[in-house]
Amino acid sequence: MFPAVPSPRTPGPGSRRGPLAGVGPGSTPRAASRKGLSLGSAVSSPVLFSPVGRRSSLSSRGTPTRIFPYHSITESTNYDVKTFGSSLPVKIMEALTLAEVDDQLTVYIDEGGWACLICKEKLIIWKIALSPITKLSVCKELQLPPSDFHWSADLVALSYSSTSAEAHSTQAIAVMVATREGSIRYWPSLASEDTYTETFVDLGGDKTYSFLTAVQGGSFILSSLGSQLIRLIPESSGKIHQHILPQGQGVLSGIGRRVSSLFGILSPSSDLILSSVLWDRDGSSFYILTNSNISKWELDDSSEKQAHSWDINRALKENITDAIWGSESNYETIKEGVNIQYLDLKQNCDGLLILAAAWHPADNPCLIYYSLITVEDNGYQMSDAVTVEVTQYNPPFQSEDLIMCRLMVPNFSNQTAYLYNESAVYVCSTGTGKFSLPQEKIIFNIQGDSILGAGSCGGVPIIFSRNSGLVSITSRENVSILAEDLEDSLASSVAGPNNESMVFETTTKNETIAQEDKTKLLKAAFLQYCRKDLGHAQVMVDELFSSHSDLDSDSELDGAVIQISVDLVDDYPASDPRWAESVPEEAPGFSNTSLIILHQLEDKMKAHSFLMDFIHQVGLFERLGTFPVRGLPMATRLLLREHAEKLSAAIVLKNHHSRLSDLVNTAILIALNKRECEIPSNLTPADVFFREVSQVDTICECLLEHEEQVLRDTPLDSVEWAEVVINVNNILKDMLQAASHYRQNRNSLYRREPVEKEPEYVPWTATSGPAGIRTVIVRQHEIVLKTVYPQADSNLRNILTEQLVTLIDCFLDSYVSQLNSLDRSNDQERFISLDEEYAQKRSELLSPLLTLGQYQLAASLAEKYCDFDILVQMCEQTDNQSRLQRYMTQFADQRRESEANCSLSPFLTMDSWRIFCKLMNISVGYMKLIAKN
Repeated sequence: MFPAVPSPRTPGPGSRRGPLAGVGPGSTPRAASRKGLSLGSAVSSPVLFSPVGRRSSLSSRGTPTRIFPYHSITESTNYDVKTFGSSLPVKIMEALTLAEVDDQLTVYIDEGGWACLICKEKLIIWKIALSPITKLSVCKELQLPPSDFHWSADLVALSYSSTSAEAHSTQAIAVMVATREGSIRYWPSLASEDTYTETFVDLGGDKTYSFLTAVQGGSFILSSLGSQLIRLIPESSGKIHQHILPQGQGVLSGIGRRVSSLFGILSPSSDLILSSVLWDRDGSSFYILTNSNISKWELDDSSEKQAHSWDINRALKENITDAIWGSESNYETIKEGVNIQYLDLKQNCDGLLILAAAWHPADNPCLIYYSLITVEDNGYQMSDAVTVEVTQYNPPFQSEDLIMCRLMVPNFSNQTAYLYNESAVYVCSTGTGKFSLPQEKIIFNIQGDSILGAGSCGGVPIIFSRNSGLVSITSRENVSILAEDLEDSLASSVAGPNNESMVFETTTKNETIAQEDKTKLLKAAFLQYCRKDLGHAQVMVDELFSSHSDLDSDSELDGAVIQISVDLVDDYPASDPRWAESVPEEAPGFSNTSLIILHQLEDKMKAHSFLMDFIHQVGLFERLGTFPVRGLPMATRLLLREHAEKLSAAIVLKNHHSRLSDLVNTAILIALNKRECEIPSNLTPADVFFREVSQVDTICECLLEHEEQVLRDTPLDSVEWAEVVINVNNILKDMLQAASHYRQNRNSLYRREPVEKEPEYVPWTATSGPAGIRTVIVRQHEIVLKTVYPQADSNLRNILTEQLVTLIDCFLDSYVSQLNSLDRSNDQERFISLDEEYAQKRSELLSPLLTLGQYQLAASLAEKYCDFDILVQMCEQTDNQSRLQRYMTQFADQRRESEANCSLSPFLTMDSWRIFCKLMNISVGYMKLIAKN
């Protein structure tokens, strides 16, 4: 519900960038952004539709409820906005008709299928969803206690005395209301309007009450503006028992405030201002959100204890600020002046959801950035994993008192959220799910209309509009899961003459379809899939690539799939106005409106994930073969994964670009000059470079070229001299680690069982040649150890060697992937040749670490990649015989296991085994005999 009037301190009521309708003239919202501090938060299982959650709405637990959406109320691009239920009761219509323009009306919508309208001193309660027990015509009018303040629907609560089929009966519904001063009126049964009990709550100096909530066992909690909580327990005698909830009595309640703050546990404070409350029925937990913390109580029927109190300012402020302003060059200065207001608290399947508003007074224009923060409650503490989703809703800042946005999460099982105030609803996503509905602002302030309250029924979001009454907002069935303008551009790319979609009527199965047309038709099928029309998509694919197709047809399939994937990752952001004059007429036809490069990359990653889901769902994945890349054939499934790995690396590079703009921009210019790319006057070099994700690896060689130039031109005593090497190392290792992380953690999406014979796999992170990644790492290894390390102090040396070890790890890991791809029985000669090359390169990279005395770092890599030569040398140099004996036992066991499995692990190479035996003065034959026994 929406507050009727602002209280002394108003208790509170994806991401793409761009002005929203009705935001205000001339406003240019900052880029919306997302920051996930948990590795797992950005990746979910490849399932198209939202999973069924672990709990349902109240109505689904009792008698099934029917709902009645009717005619459309307002225009919306992606959503149906319709009247909900049957006609409003006569009493409601009369109250709305007789109300003056300045009368304060406020509405509470309960998830059990009831609604409450407060009009002056009257509370009208009516049924909005039909059940066998109650009729929609049920409507009760209750008299409210007198108050000097305007009434708020936040101080109305319904309690259901039964969860059986009688849950919807007026006999089973109790009603409690409270005034802001603390007067309480309680009706034990809605069936008897004239039977009620009254009492008064007095908390001393804290005399303004903000929320009343129905909780465990038919009781209620009244919350004050100063975050004092009092539990009200009605008794059968008619008396209402009341007691204050304990504060500071959680697990760490025995320690002082100074010490407890180290753990994020806060003691009660007199300066807390309440913003929102939340009752978790399934967990029997009650949460409050204040201007500085989230506190949790665990309840039973008659008692409660405080579980914990979490300092959200300490935990969240920097995350929110970084997500909005992190790419600004003067970020360190900006973050000191940022203001954040925590507005509302809800819950979904991912955890607690906090609505926050942030603004920086020095911004011109100064905008309010609404963000959704997801954090998981692990019981007695909050998780360290936090996801911040900055929405596109960025209205101009006018006054702190006018920030009156609220949050609604109607469906616990998905990530759709609704922000609303008196004039509009903004549909967005929490940013924690793989799929999200389009963001859109829906206006309700035309012709004197306004929003009086909001809630949900049966998982359907419902708004009460002054002009239209109950209104539902539901996603249209054919709304695509792709970003809106990417979807539009995809549709235009498969359109034929007269802008008509390509169809199969003019083509029979026996006719030949050109490869270009097959690609377009497969795109059209993909588009249908993204519109959630799997049946139509399947028919199109079956027509296009019959299950009885020949080898040529499967080859065309590989070409079409790879072309679509490349078109996605190298998409021209045609609808970005800065790109409007720079998109070739023959551009593939995938576009994205994001004005922020980072979100263009994130949207491309989502689109790639949708493409992989599509390929699996329509049965094409098992038919994928090979496709040529870099002059060699590669399994198509692995080339698809390479595209996603490069997107991961590009996102990491873009994050570095925000902080190290001079370094990355210089490298980008070098890369673009080598590719002879022209940079339009209305675009930056970064715009052009990050558009073509498939070429993102070309930046690596260019970073080294700039680094070498700086080392030549900069005095040794300059800070920049060593700093450029550290920064280049960080960029290289972070890009390669991001690619490796995706390769390992998302491998199941690209794995095929059983694996047929496939060509040797040479990852893009294992390329050779002048600009290859392996060449870059070897070259950086030499720069660090021969040029920088001798001039560095001990602290700098430690940083450099740790960075270098990570780069060497990436280098060797790529060899392991390549060796694992070879069929050792059929490709023995190639395997032995590559194995020897691997052993030589490994020794060349690790030996200098021994020379520098970096034994621990050398040992970590030598153990991981089984370089016996390095390990033995290290033991001899450190005179560590016990460690040597351990290595002999360890690797003899590994060798025995490897031979028992009739295979040779790429870690236990033939060359490494010979070195080990030679250094131990033991014959290879004798060691084989030991291994067999």
